[in-house]
This record gives sequence, C-alpha cells and structure tokens, in this order.
Amino acid sequence: MTATENSRFVRLDVQLIVEVDDPEALRRTAQDRIAADGALPDGERGRIGAVVTHDTAEALAYLVDPFDLVGALPGIELTHTSWSAEHVDGGLDSLDGDLYGDDGEHEEDFPGDRAGGPVAGGDVTVRIGIG
Repeated sequence: MTATENSRFVRLDVQLIVEVDDPEALRRTAQDRIAADGALPDGERGRIGAVVTHDTAEALAYLVDPFDLVGALPGIELTHTSWSAEHVDGGLDSLDGDLYGDDGEHEEDFPGDRAGGPVAGGDVTVRIGIG
C-alpha cells in the first residue's frame, strides 16, 4: 500500500467516561431496544437481554452505535468498528488524569472483552475504535 492509499484510512480513537446515575433507566432502555430489534434472533435476544440486565457497562455498550458518530459525515465510509465498555475501579480519581488507563502509550487494538459484573451503577469507561 502506498503512502497515498494508506492516508485514506484514518483511525479515530474516542474514549468516553460516563457516570451512570440511573442504572435502572439505562438497563430498561437497553431492554427496550433489544425487544424492538426485529433482526435479532430470539435466542440471541434472550442471551443479550440477560447480560444487559445484570451489567450497566454491557447495557451501555449495547446502546452505543459508532456509526452514529460518523454516519452523517460527507465522504466517510465506516469500514471497521470495535468497541467495549468496562467498569472503572475506584471512579475518576483512580485514573490519575490518564484516560486510557495506561502509561501514556495508547493501545493499537481495542479488546473485545468487557470487564465488570453485576453492579448498582458507578463509572463506566467506553472505548470506541473506528479504523
């Protein structure tokens, strides 16, 4: 691939940290979206519904759509997406100003696994990679 061809592809890294102050509303919204998704097979609907019911990070990840970030932009074709959500242990103070949670070197890949478990709310980190 030449430098000109390579420059057509841009990785857009976005990191959001949100505070979930109404986890029940978030889970209900995810459940409603799952119920309304006519393309989702019934077996998957039940599995995904159970996951988002017990984990606010999973509910948020289900509701986030990276296409919404770039879909209306002229001259853009979304070619790949990957995103996950994970709970932030210790809240914002534990980040020490480092949004990526590392030593300043940003990861080149975005892991597909989502950390966390049943919680009653708290801070959630969402990593969205569009590349």
